[in-house]
Amino acid sequence: MKEVIEELHRRRAVAMLGGGQKRIEAQHARGKLTARERLAVLLDEGSFEEFDMFVEHRCTDFSMDETRIPGDGVVTGWGTINGRTVFVFAKDFTVFGGSLSETHAGKIMKVQDMALRNRAPIIGLYDAGGARIQEGVAALGGYAEVFQRNILASGVIPQISVIMGPCAGGDVYSPAMTDFVFMVRERSYMFVTGPDVVRTVTNESVTAEELGGARVHTTRSSIADGAYDDDVDALLQMRRLVDFLPASNTAPVPELAHHQSSAVPDPSLDTLVPDNANKPYDITELIEKTVDEGDFFEIQAEFARNIVTGFGRMEGRTTGFVANQPLVLAGVLDSDASRKAARFVRFCDAFSIPIVTFVDVPGFLPGTSQEYGGLIKHGAKLLFAYGEATVPKVTVITRKAFGGAYDVMASKHLRGDINYAWPSAQIAVMGAKGAVEIIHRKDLGDPNRIEAHTRSYEDRFLSPFVAAERGYVDEVIMPRDTRPRVARALRLLRNKDLQNPWKKHDNIPL
Repeated sequence: MKEVIEELHRRRAVAMLGGGQKRIEAQHARGKLTARERLAVLLDEGSFEEFDMFVEHRCTDFSMDETRIPGDGVVTGWGTINGRTVFVFAKDFTVFGGSLSETHAGKIMKVQDMALRNRAPIIGLYDAGGARIQEGVAALGGYAEVFQRNILASGVIPQISVIMGPCAGGDVYSPAMTDFVFMVRERSYMFVTGPDVVRTVTNESVTAEELGGARVHTTRSSIADGAYDDDVDALLQMRRLVDFLPASNTAPVPELAHHQSSAVPDPSLDTLVPDNANKPYDITELIEKTVDEGDFFEIQAEFARNIVTGFGRMEGRTTGFVANQPLVLAGVLDSDASRKAARFVRFCDAFSIPIVTFVDVPGFLPGTSQEYGGLIKHGAKLLFAYGEATVPKVTVITRKAFGGAYDVMASKHLRGDINYAWPSAQIAVMGAKGAVEIIHRKDLGDPNRIEAHTRSYEDRFLSPFVAAERGYVDEVIMPRDTRPRVARALRLLRNKDLQNPWKKHDNIPL
């Protein structure tokens, strides 16, 4: 027995070293943690239980049988984050560059299956060079098995991917199907084909950072939901994100202790919206003054900045927030903003997270680039997402709500449960200037008559009372009362029960 125990200790020591001390030092020299160090930061201290520590690849081609390293390039298991169970896998770049083999894939598949059976979130930490070429189609088959599990888990358990180094080829598609993707600046990148292949095929000369770095994927492609400066910051923020998420689609939303009263008005909000209807203001100030303790976790903060999405808490319970941002493009809806918000709304609905929407939208962005780029279909995605959602929906119109964008932004007509408006709200088909130029075009040569028509239009239509008279707005509220009224509305809606007609699945306009 003594010999067996000694052998166990020896094998564990070898496995814990991964690719060896020199490769660990090389990893540190790049400013990166090892796979096990990352899991130590991500999970509660002492909570990690590892699976398949001694698994080795079975490849014999290309002299691979001469190099076998326990763990085979990925560390898998489960642990807790603030006491809540999560399943994890972390690619180990010190072992075969973290490349995926048949057995490597099998380890990931095992924790994916366990996460789904036990209805707990799964977090993947990526730092790898793609498929292991020596294994050929076996590695490709492993990828497809992982992808299939991503698909089955979608909308059932939260799936989070953190890109902490290279992520190329087949490796990119698993994160792409997860709910959230985060990156580390200057150290991580994602692309299907690398700079060398791009140069050969298209003659483009581009660096890995330019092709698939964090800046590209957070500001242009929308692949990543956020980026952080280093491994530790990224992992600590993942702990924060997990606190907002339910364990599964049948689990209740997390409810944390809160200390800020939801009954106290905030007079500073009465002056948030400028008197000049064309002057911008920062909608995040409203969000932070509405959520508990100002704690707001923004999603895709650097992409489509004309709309804001993210998680906060109301009376301790997780709530999703969507808000037009007047500081950027006047808060107009374009293709990118529509896609961004639609994906977020659908995530919230899949996991029964209530949605609060703050509306200040002058319409959809005009122009050939938007029309040629499919604005109609992208705008329809957001419309579809809000109309499909059965979770509690509370809407507050702070200023402009013009044209079709009024409908799209969680209006009463899309089964909005409680719809409020501030006294500064302007709800109409379009702004006064454009409307008057169409309705009274015969008077365009008379500035005095146009001015009179404009004032008349503003008095009649650019107020919240026309919509309130028809019941499209449930009440006109003072800005200072936004947090108390939203909190009460969400409390009212906790037991909401709304079912869509049975269907195998919908056909959202992708």
